[in-house]
Amino acid sequence: MPLFRFGQNWDPFGDLEREVDRLLRSVDLTFHGIRMGRQYPAVNLYELEDEYVLTAELPGTKIEDLELTFAGGILTLKGCRDDSEDVPEHRFRRSERFRGAWQRALSLPERIREEDLTATFTDGVLRVRLPKGAQTPARQIAVTEGNDDPSRSEAPDHVG
Repeated sequence: MPLFRFGQNWDPFGDLEREVDRLLRSVDLTFHGIRMGRQYPAVNLYELEDEYVLTAELPGTKIEDLELTFAGGILTLKGCRDDSEDVPEHRFRRSERFRGAWQRALSLPERIREEDLTATFTDGVLRVRLPKGAQTPARQIAVTEGNDDPSRSEAPDHVG
């Protein structure tokens, strides 16, 4: 009795790819040459005259599942995306759409006026406006000759 009938589609590499994807889904590693690293969400950051604008594609994400924070020049986006389809994991033959909890932190190139930061979410696209802060000019720091090592400081042998 033959295992496979003539013309039956059997893709062992596709099955292997699915299993590797399933095993590495929660691991943030990149294996160059095997699979490109996936960062979610995909973002664009561009510069205008007075601000930076960051856009992130978040299809299927609800606004109540989004959280944005900004501290120390780092913008952090957090969220959760649930497909809500009642399809068991073993039924998938290909799964490329990200689902589950995610977090992405992006360092920003210049000072940002944190108090004027705004974000809107329309049709699955998050748009964050990052107004530029005043540039502080570079200042020159005087260099003096000296010894700053306290263990090598010259102290009197005795006090008296």
